[in-house]
Amino acid sequence: MKHFIGLDLHSNNTILGMIDEKGRKAYKKKLPNDLKIISDAIKPFKNKVEGIVVESTFNWYWLVDGLMMEGYNIHLANPSAIKQYEGLKHTDDYDEAFHLANLLRLGILPEGYIYPKEERAIRDLLRKRSMLVRQKTANILSFENLYSRTTGLKIKKQ
Repeated sequence: MKHFIGLDLHSNNTILGMIDEKGRKAYKKKLPNDLKIISDAIKPFKNKVEGIVVESTFNWYWLVDGLMMEGYNIHLANPSAIKQYEGLKHTDDYDEAFHLANLLRLGILPEGYIYPKEERAIRDLLRKRSMLVRQKTANILSFENLYSRTTGLKIKKQ
């Protein structure tokens, strides 16, 4: 029987939720963010695991890379594109992990692109540069507007 795993990744722990091909909850566990511990928790099910979903957060690189090196079929969930159940009253991290696994099982998981490891550093650097340029521009415009409001004059640009 096939199994699907959802990993709800946090800054210091990971919630693992596994379901079978019929959507029944098969296993759940809260684990520290340690690749060996997470891998050991999944290992007994390795032959049955169809895919693993990792929620795309700020710190997914180490987990995705490590599980891919171990031969797992990894999917990166795009959390901003995932709609939670309508009318759901209470959810916790386990519900999130099971929900990710179920979206994968149903074939409707909104996925993010897993950039090759070698390209991530330059992409991250370019993103940071772009953010700094926007921030610099916003600061200059803010100062110019403040000066204009309080003096009625414009700053002469050279």
